[in-house]
Amino acid sequence: MSVSLDPLERKVEQILAVCASLRTENHALRAHVTGLETEKAALAQKIEITRERLEALMTRLPDE
Repeated sequence: MSVSLDPLERKVEQILAVCASLRTENHALRAHVTGLETEKAALAQKIEITRERLEALMTRLPDE
């Protein structure tokens, strides 16, 4: 009984190629998430500074 393993080999190669592609995409997405988290932290800090400045300005407004 002579069964050709060529179709199985091609399927395994396809699976390996997909895995490699997904690994690369996952790495890129993780790097992107890290960048977004850094940007989020910077924006949160700017918002906090702005809030503090607004509160300081509000205390200087005369009461009506």
